[in-house]
Amino acid sequence: MKKPNILLITSDQQHWNTLGAFNSEIKTPNIDRLVKEGTTFTRSYCPNPTCTPTRASIITGMYPSQHGAWTLGTKLLENVHTVGEDFREAGYHSALIGKAHFQPLVSTEQYPSLEAYPILQDLDFWKKNNGPFYGFDHVELARNHTNEAHVGQHYALWMEEKGCMNWRDYFLPPTGTMDRSILHKWPIPEKYHYNTWIAERTNALLEQYKDEDQSFFLWSSFFDPHPDYLAPEPWDTMYDPNDLTIPTITPGEHDQNPPHFQLTQLENPDFKPWKEGDYGIHGYHSHSTLYAEHDRKQLVATYYGMISLMDKYIGNILDKLDELGLADNTIVVFTTDHGHFYGQHGLQAKGGFHYEDLIKIPFIVRYLDQVPAGVTSPAIQSLVDLAPTFLSLCGITIPHHMTGLDQSQVWRGQKSQARDHAICEFRHTPTTIHQKTYVDERYKITVYYNQTYGEVFDLQEDPGEIRNLWPLPEYQTLKSELLLKYAWAELGKESMAMPRVWHA
Repeated sequence: MKKPNILLITSDQQHWNTLGAFNSEIKTPNIDRLVKEGTTFTRSYCPNPTCTPTRASIITGMYPSQHGAWTLGTKLLENVHTVGEDFREAGYHSALIGKAHFQPLVSTEQYPSLEAYPILQDLDFWKKNNGPFYGFDHVELARNHTNEAHVGQHYALWMEEKGCMNWRDYFLPPTGTMDRSILHKWPIPEKYHYNTWIAERTNALLEQYKDEDQSFFLWSSFFDPHPDYLAPEPWDTMYDPNDLTIPTITPGEHDQNPPHFQLTQLENPDFKPWKEGDYGIHGYHSHSTLYAEHDRKQLVATYYGMISLMDKYIGNILDKLDELGLADNTIVVFTTDHGHFYGQHGLQAKGGFHYEDLIKIPFIVRYLDQVPAGVTSPAIQSLVDLAPTFLSLCGITIPHHMTGLDQSQVWRGQKSQARDHAICEFRHTPTTIHQKTYVDERYKITVYYNQTYGEVFDLQEDPGEIRNLWPLPEYQTLKSELLLKYAWAELGKESMAMPRVWHA
């Protein structure tokens, strides 16, 4: 029997509760189709609530503290082993279409970056370069987030192929960033949108793999709904802001929280104590309580429009699998790299806050006749488990250095759980915000490097994470127990680079 294919579809910065199957205020019919045909894991977590660390974990099967790309602006070194290498050795073709973000936007002599200026916008270079890249045989890349669009690489080439020769008119030199005064409506027509490009190029590869009768590991990596909040017509007006339920802060909820939580609610916060060199935590989140209510609602309406637009093109990919007769033998996983705040706890975007809104993620697995259909499961998942689980399902040996767990029996419904906890890391600079979170079936504890403050939440009794139990005298025994469990979990995720073969 031919080995199964892997199709990994990811969004970027998508809140776990933004799927139409579970939230009637948003429409995602194609992702909902995966929900009906597969298993949705309701307790799934990212290993880091920012892009580069988590994306590096997806392809290495290791935590950010292990693979080295520990925050934004760092780089996954090219000598780190990736899952694509294992697939290649097993005779698979591998490809990545869309967002990589394994490298920073700045290139240095010591740490050169292909995802950096000026090479990012050197179209002559990208005409000749489609990989290999981090274990992928073939890549087609871009570095776009709506009006953060650092336009270049293969996406810019595709726009020109499609006749959009004036795409530079939409972006400002020298970085190619769109005018930040443009709000909600993305001025470039949908036919030139990066979602259109990702789906078209993914489907072209699917056709190629079908023609060649070739097993594949293919990652379709979408950019949305990462802010800023922009969508092309008609998606920008798909949702009426007045029809949406907008999360808000609970008065007094930050009173027992670490100091940087409270600062986010001030009009002119002083983040100097959290600044190291040129890097501070401010800018990785913003305080939503200072937005007018109408503005907050409009942001969510556009965010939902971005998700529904992406869903359309995910549907195009799923339709192509069916058309080519590949669906039965292709394991499809839909997830995101991390979550998002859109008003919860008075926060917007992301940062050093390990609330469920930011670290819990949508996670769906479809493998027809192999993974139970129409099922929701509370079995804890981590994105660090993707690489070893993919290899296991394809009958490929899992390298010893991968510290993620094999979830294949859980996905198949043969086992109730593979892990009893997840760990999430965040390290913005070496000594400022450096935190780790342990979360199990009921409780969550967050510790900070060199700090006596922290967070403990009872997710069963306080699912909204409003009451921080860390400083309360009556919960000190619980805190001690959770600290011990966290220490055990840290010891348990240590890498075993090779098996022991002798006693001395």
